[in-house]
Amino acid sequence: MGGVFTFAGSQHRLEADGEEFYIDILLYHRALKRLVAVELKVGKFLPENVGKMQFYLAVLDDTGRLDGENPAIGIILCREKNRTVVEYALRDSDKPIGVASYRMVSALPDELQGQLPGPEQVALLMEEI
Repeated sequence: MGGVFTFAGSQHRLEADGEEFYIDILLYHRALKRLVAVELKVGKFLPENVGKMQFYLAVLDDTGRLDGENPAIGIILCREKNRTVVEYALRDSDKPIGVASYRMVSALPDELQGQLPGPEQVALLMEEI
């Protein structure tokens, strides 16, 4: 995702009044100075995904944001989305949330070659952990 993002964790644990919740991926955007919560959905976008993300962002802002940081933003990645449903779901949201679809590919696109570590480099990094 480029050099401005820092990986903060996967299955990042949040706690609210003794209950646990988990964000799929938590990133930090260095230039925007804000946490970025990413939810991965294997199916199509559902309106209730927005409510869950709004909850995550509210908890992050109250419990995870440091002085000088901006409010968290959310990204919901889905297998497919209906633009009209997304627009209705986000219409009254006061939190910065984006929805995007993804597609699976068997090979890395040419424009991304060299921007991500190869399998051997990932294996070496995993050995260090």
